[in-house]
Amino acid sequence: LLFMNRLLGTTVRLEFSGECHCVCGKVDTSFFRMNFCRECFFTRPEASPSILKPELSKAHLGIEERDLEFEKRLQLQPHYVYLAKTDRIKVGVTRNTQMPYRWMDQGAKSAMILLEVPNRYLAGEAEVALKDHFTDKTSWQAMLKDLGTDDDLGAAYEQAAEVLPASLKQYLYQHPEEWHMNYPIRHQIDKVKSVSFKAAGDVLEGELWGIRGQYLITSAGVFNVRSHAGYLVQLTID
Repeated sequence: LLFMNRLLGTTVRLEFSGECHCVCGKVDTSFFRMNFCRECFFTRPEASPSILKPELSKAHLGIEERDLEFEKRLQLQPHYVYLAKTDRIKVGVTRNTQMPYRWMDQGAKSAMILLEVPNRYLAGEAEVALKDHFTDKTSWQAMLKDLGTDDDLGAAYEQAAEVLPASLKQYLYQHPEEWHMNYPIRHQIDKVKSVSFKAAGDVLEGELWGIRGQYLITSAGVFNVRSHAGYLVQLTID
């Protein structure tokens, strides 16, 4: 493990080796989608459509998508539906074991649990119902520039509770608490330049100014660590 907070203010250099390592062990120069090789993207349960769209979950019906045992372990456990402030108030879904890490991963400044449901499908149903009133996306550029919202999460909770389908109101979280997250940022940027690796020898080198969510914020640009999962890189610290 590398504690990146300790590197704030230092010069970091990341160089891409040109190797992308899929979870199956295959090594290539690039991924197909979602950091998987082509075969894994179309066959592995970790890349099934219900991962991104929980309303497509079927394990509660005993129906297999790609691997029913895997899907039961993932889908048939308590999930939270939450409201979070990133650049605006958004609705999202996560397993109840993933808080507050999910919010930190998104770069949220604050968040509040709205529902606790017994499976992933119901969480997806609630999220779909709330998309008419709240976004489910984050503008990562606005988030990194700290262009947040002053809207009140408590008021958003009341609004969401009111518009939920009657069948889901029984799952409302009865004692909502607003969680607050702080991020190690020494220099707040006002322009966002994204750096990504495409070919062997691609380099990011600059002073590490901060970390928010999935992003390293440097003097040379911002780098999405999550989107480079599986990339073999060399890190040099000056």
